[in-house]
Amino acid sequence: MFLVGLTGGIASGKSSVLQLFQQLGCAVIDVDVIARHIVQPGYPAHRRIVEAFGPEVLLENGDINRKVLGDLIFKQPNQRQLLNAITHPEICKEMMKETFKCFLQGRRYVILDIPLLFETRKLLRYLKRVIVVYCDRDTQLVRLMERNGLSLKDAEARIQAQLPLKDKVRMANHVLDNSGQWSDTRRQAILLHAQLERSLEYLPLRLGVLVGLASITSFLYLLARCLLPSP
Repeated sequence: MFLVGLTGGIASGKSSVLQLFQQLGCAVIDVDVIARHIVQPGYPAHRRIVEAFGPEVLLENGDINRKVLGDLIFKQPNQRQLLNAITHPEICKEMMKETFKCFLQGRRYVILDIPLLFETRKLLRYLKRVIVVYCDRDTQLVRLMERNGLSLKDAEARIQAQLPLKDKVRMANHVLDNSGQWSDTRRQAILLHAQLERSLEYLPLRLGVLVGLASITSFLYLLARCLLPSP
């Protein structure tokens, strides 16, 4: 099994591409889903967020108000760094659990949906391939304003808080251009999925595990032989 990172920019269409890969039968680990899970009431990250940002980031039912917290961290980079320091360790733990489950299922490759992959850079060394979902800046602005009901100024601020998409494209192994019709993006994703399924990059880890298990089995067999009384 090998790991493939999927990233993009805000309103680039990454979530739609991720859903398409799931429909194609790919194993997908969605960091956004994990991030929402680990900040639920009762989890350590929830308590630390309230301690750091105050009760004003809570809804009446005790859940984190994602809009309020999002507005706060986009306007203050130091606050964004503080939130990342709280949530990233917990997110990584859950990602490791999900990745191990996929390995046990015999998956050839797993897609890790990581919105800020290049901004944090912490997981890059574990990835064999990186996919970037791209769209041109004008399209990105329009989509973001329509989706979130933002003004042009606020939408530009959100986009500028991330690494420019053109820079991410230069660091990617594969680029899915989502600037135009969805049918074009879908065709690109289907072709890429077929290419990844044909790849033999899953073999080294699988063979390594098999060799390791064989070694352990041999050791246990010899140990048992040594411990058994002679006839």
